[in-house]
Amino acid sequence: MKSFVVGFHQEDNVDSMQIQKLSQEDFEKATEGGTRHLFDLDTNIGFFVFFDAEDADGDVSYMVLQYEDPTGEDGSEDPVACYSFQLKDFYEFTALYLNDLEFNEEVSEEEEDYGPIHHLAHLLFHIVEEGKDLEV
Repeated sequence: MKSFVVGFHQEDNVDSMQIQKLSQEDFEKATEGGTRHLFDLDTNIGFFVFFDAEDADGDVSYMVLQYEDPTGEDGSEDPVACYSFQLKDFYEFTALYLNDLEFNEEVSEEEEDYGPIHHLAHLLFHIVEEGKDLEV
């Protein structure tokens, strides 16, 4: 597991985040007690699965799996990265996702306003860019 810090643009209105990029072994340990899929997001930079998990001791982790090709057409259905977040940061992602559900009810389909889900995808872009060169 490797930790890194992501700083965002001032206009993103999000504090910097300390994030862990997990290896396959780290992932297996963190999920020994089970996982709970919360939501997923398909973006132009990948497909992301948000979930929480318990390890063998009952400690909870808040994670995101990143897939480059969720259909497996590239020959692999394995994620390309797994990130673990502090609860406060994971809560920010969840709030953006849930706010988008309400936002979409208010916006007609013809309008392409920058909404909460676009902001979430933007934050994920920063995280992926900052963590892509870390070897775990």
